[in-house]
Amino acid sequence: MRKSDVLNQEEEPGKVFLTDITYLQYRGGQISYLSCIKDVATREIVAYEISISLKMRIVYRTLEKLAEALDGNIHPEAMIH
Repeated sequence: MRKSDVLNQEEEPGKVFLTDITYLQYRGGQISYLSCIKDVATREIVAYEISISLKMRIVYRTLEKLAEALDGNIHPEAMIH
């Protein structure tokens, strides 16, 4: 089964996650970055991190927060897209 087929199916919570990073501009052009992870089934943002730097640390910290949010209950077929 292709990944796109999996993403288009009705999913159970905690099985498929989407991730994105965007920027937030404020106070005369200053920029912060928002990294988030969304559960496809529930459409809930389950983890996020805000940083003034776009270094890899923002990604690692977001993944750490996802692990904390799941509290060890990781679906055996879980995937991040």
